[in-house]
Amino acid sequence: MRKPVLPFSRIGAFPPHFAFLAGNDAAVLHLQAARQSRMIRLGDPMPLTLDIFRETIASHLAVVEALRQEGHAFERIATRMSEAILSGKKILWCGNGGSAADSQHLAAELVGRFNKERRALPSLALSTNTSILTAIGNDYSYDVVFRRQVEAMCQAGDVVVGISTSGNSRNVVMALEAARERGAFTVAFSGQSGGKIAEIADASLRIPSNETPRIQEGHILCGHMLCDCIERAVYEAENAMKKPQTA
Repeated sequence: MRKPVLPFSRIGAFPPHFAFLAGNDAAVLHLQAARQSRMIRLGDPMPLTLDIFRETIASHLAVVEALRQEGHAFERIATRMSEAILSGKKILWCGNGGSAADSQHLAAELVGRFNKERRALPSLALSTNTSILTAIGNDYSYDVVFRRQVEAMCQAGDVVVGISTSGNSRNVVMALEAARERGAFTVAFSGQSGGKIAEIADASLRIPSNETPRIQEGHILCGHMLCDCIERAVYEAENAMKKPQTA
């Protein structure tokens, strides 16, 4: 049977911002259906874009508002992190994919600077050394790429944060288990369900959503607030030490 000829099936028939659909019949049919149902004209900006923009902001704000219920958990985590840093301990972070990026981001905020000028703070993301990750992954298993680093670098009194949108990333679970064995305070960043890491960790922040993008947005928001709390605690402690002692 001869294949039906679809409108816009030639690249020259597409407006420039839809040229990437040329040759993709399924995508063309989908776009045609959207055009018919939404009265979208291909040569004009798509109303659907503005809908996505508005719906995403509304969804994000709903999750942030619901996050207020995690206030007590957040306070506990912020206190333990601040105490660890002020006691000369460190904070380790681990996660996969976007959670690995969050780990690096938050470690950088502490080692560098968040908002205030203060001393560098000891923090490390376990997702950054490709030689370590590939050696452990190749010689042992990807499941232990973080655990092995925890075994090497974690000490009692440190804080180890495991980040997983599902809460069930095996290598994050194993890292938290190793951290607890060494006397570290363990923290889980997860989604609404909590998953396995929330069961293992001493404290957990559960973002009240089942959507990965919203969970990730909640993780970096909470991470920034934690960095703010830690930095203020260090800043205040340093300023208190500078004040002249009265007899």
